[in-house]
Amino acid sequence: MKSKLTALAAFFLLFFSTQICPAQAIPLSANWEELTGPDFITAIHQSQGVCVLPFGIIEKHGPHLPLGTDLLDVRFAVMNAVKQEYAVVFPQYYFGQIFEAQQQPGTVAYSLATQLTLLQETVKEMARNGCKKVVIVNGHGGNESLLPLFAQAQLASPRDYVVYVFGLPHLDIPGRPALKTKIDMHAGERETSLMLIARPDLVHMDRATDESGADQNRLSLPGSVYTGIWWYARFPNHYSGEGAAGNKELGEFDQHAWSSQIAEAIKAIKADQESLKLQNKFFEDSQHPLDTKQ
Repeated sequence: MKSKLTALAAFFLLFFSTQICPAQAIPLSANWEELTGPDFITAIHQSQGVCVLPFGIIEKHGPHLPLGTDLLDVRFAVMNAVKQEYAVVFPQYYFGQIFEAQQQPGTVAYSLATQLTLLQETVKEMARNGCKKVVIVNGHGGNESLLPLFAQAQLASPRDYVVYVFGLPHLDIPGRPALKTKIDMHAGERETSLMLIARPDLVHMDRATDESGADQNRLSLPGSVYTGIWWYARFPNHYSGEGAAGNKELGEFDQHAWSSQIAEAIKAIKADQESLKLQNKFFEDSQHPLDTKQ
């Protein structure tokens, strides 16, 4: 009899304790592809319609870094950012501009028409699924001209969503560890340091000096003259800088600064109530240009 009473008491104790202190809810994933249908609806509401598209590329990064360095780095920064300011993150996207590296193994370079069409279709589908504020976060220098053009092209026709572009981060800020190298444009000190934090298992520091990242300076043109072959003329190995100078101290600082800047941008975009209103007013006015006050 005593054992039955003890068992009954234990049951009621467990029952009431679970009612008073229920199990903690599992945090909602920020990854689009990991969400169930019902959870996706909750996630869109929780993000206030803000969705992030981390934009990378597939290209050679010197002799020591993985082909997906830009994609891996930008996703690492974005995933840390949405821990600070929740938003839904679109799956891996690497369909950007990289014509200048077509001579290197592993490069995936889509035609310009495909790049623009696929990106437009992607943000359109994101918006159809409730992402009325699409934030494209760039992780590749070769996209720095493409993405502002794409954002400007959103004014070509009416739409019920806004595209925001967050370009490459500003990392030359107080407290940053001093750089050891003067030339550092691709796969050098900075990018190697970032990857030492994001994916250290994919960094081959012992190979960083296998190729030269020095400027070959094979063109003599005025600084105001642009030609698409400029990168190949200067860095035919698709390597600019010294990856061997990369270090975790710099990587930690830059990754933290990058993710913080993204989080701040997401917060500001959530609070933005004017862009869509102005965009709608612009589309309305553009139908009657002769009525615009001069």
